[in-house]
Amino acid sequence: MFKAELIERAARFRSAAEDPTRNLQSCPSLVLNADYTPLSYYPLSLWPWQTAIKAIFLDRVDVIATYDREVHSPNLDMKIPSVIALKQYVKPSEFPAFTRFNLFLRDRFSCQFCGDQSNLTFDHVVPRRLGGKTTWENIATACAPCNMKKGGRTPKQAGMQLYAEPIRPTHWQLQQHGKMFPPNYLHETWRDWLYWDIELEE
Repeated sequence: MFKAELIERAARFRSAAEDPTRNLQSCPSLVLNADYTPLSYYPLSLWPWQTAIKAIFLDRVDVIATYDREVHSPNLDMKIPSVIALKQYVKPSEFPAFTRFNLFLRDRFSCQFCGDQSNLTFDHVVPRRLGGKTTWENIATACAPCNMKKGGRTPKQAGMQLYAEPIRPTHWQLQQHGKMFPPNYLHETWRDWLYWDIELEE
């Protein structure tokens, strides 16, 4: 199956006609930066509808698109925003925090020794007993079996090969990796603002 088909299956865009069947809690707003790019791809930058409406009243966002659902108050009827854009640009930090989640995202949620995507943990490339540190440049995602096989040795000592040398990723690099993992629900009004890594086919 082509990569594009897999992504389309995982991230089917829902039409506005499906909105009336959706619970209000399932009507999040896609949040764009002031340059109209998503604040984040993975996890996708979404706000609950209550947070989005509060931001509208505080004049912090512009409404780009709405659902066919409305919320009502004694003095107001308002369509729930499906896409909003910040009025002030938020500059992302150049380097993301060193967390387990970001480490897995850097390595595309795959073992860097065998490619397996289950039972993931992390491995010190140079073991701590040999002076290896817990840093971006010395930690790689590994499945539990490969981690056990490698043990307290270097990859070379264990006769194992890393797919890629671990690096300290930039925010931009993680966002690019995040485009490979679209969520299960994508509303059709989000389509023009999301750019997944789908190869165009002739």
